[in-house]
Formats: sequence, C-alpha cells, structure tokens
Amino acid sequence: MSSRPFRILGIQHVAIGAADKSRLTRLWVDMLGLTITGNYVSEKENVSEDIAVLGNGPFTVEIDLMQPLDPGRKPAVHEPPLNHLGLWVDDLPAAVEWLTNQGVRFAPGGIRKGAAGYDITFLHPKANEAFPISGEGVLIELVQAPPDVIAGKT
Repeated sequence: MSSRPFRILGIQHVAIGAADKSRLTRLWVDMLGLTITGNYVSEKENVSEDIAVLGNGPFTVEIDLMQPLDPGRKPAVHEPPLNHLGLWVDDLPAAVEWLTNQGVRFAPGGIRKGAAGYDITFLHPKANEAFPISGEGVLIELVQAPPDVIAGKT
C-alpha cells in the first residue's frame, strides 16, 4: 500500500433523517440548544435539511436535520435515521484518487458542492467485486476542509 497523501482531520457533520424533521428540531434545537444556521433543499437529492451547529470556529460540527421532500422517492434520507457521517479531509482530490486505487467504492456523483458549500463526495455503503472496500453499511461523506480547519489540526 502506498503512502496516504491526505489526512482525515475530524468530523464535519452528522446527518440525521426523519419523516418529519420538526421532531428532530424539537430535540436538537429546543432541548439540546443547538442553533440552526441554514437550510438546504434539493429536489434531486430528495431532501429538506436544516443545518444545526455546535462548537466554535474550525471545530464547529454540523448536525444536519433532514426529511425527504417525497417519502416514497429515493434517496430516502430518513432511512436509516443516522443517514451519514461527514469527515473533514485536507486534500479531497488526492483522497479520492488514492482511495479509488486502493479499491474503495465511491457512490455515483463524483466530487461536487455539498449543502454547506464545500466540495464533497461519498464513499459507498456497500462494496462490490470491482471495489471491495466500502463503508460496510455506513454512508461516509468526505468534505474538503477549508484553510482554517486544516490550520487548526496541524
């Protein structure tokens, strides 16, 4: 195995889904005190998402509270309820290239802008014959870290 040309720096977000995100808001915002800082809606991704945050500065972690726009359509962002984990990475293109060469399976879509405005891509939750390494049932999002996060983790 060749030397890894990137570092995972920390958790950027945790995405949680429900059929009705108001129940998630009641817990995460009303009971636990997180603040909603934004909303993201995508017909293509079948999601209405409120972005709640905890922590400060480069150590802020998002808790994305998601519900499907259409519960009968895919992707079903509320199944499973713990939808995915987002990890900061210091060099997303290098990570994708190296991981692909090691046999890691990525979900369709490639590198693109995510809900928070950073470049992202997803590791597939299931392996296949061509790519035998996966999230083993967990969808994992890699998020390009901005300079302040990279600097905060050196």
